[in-house]
Amino acid sequence: MQFTKRLRASISRGKITTTIRIWQRPHVKVGGRYPMGEGAIEVTSIRQIELTNITPAMARASGFEGIVDLLKVAKHGPGQNVYLIAFKYVAKA
Repeated sequence: MQFTKRLRASISRGKITTTIRIWQRPHVKVGGRYPMGEGAIEVTSIRQIELTNITPAMARASGFEGIVDLLKVAKHGPGQNVYLIAFKYVAKA
């Protein structure tokens, strides 16, 4: 799972712990670890939601200014399914 450069510092500090992605199918799984910087992102939950369920607060919690800013980044390819993904950053030991 990739994140834009502007979000990575906040993720590694634990300030951002959710992301919203628009995919055809989930690209991550609960318990999966995905490299990021000096550590990894560990997915703690994934839930399919509707596009209309995205709130400005959810967008801000994911590190974006609002819904429009989030949607510019969240859509990957032709996907139509919206996923709310919770995660934690795990530093390398």
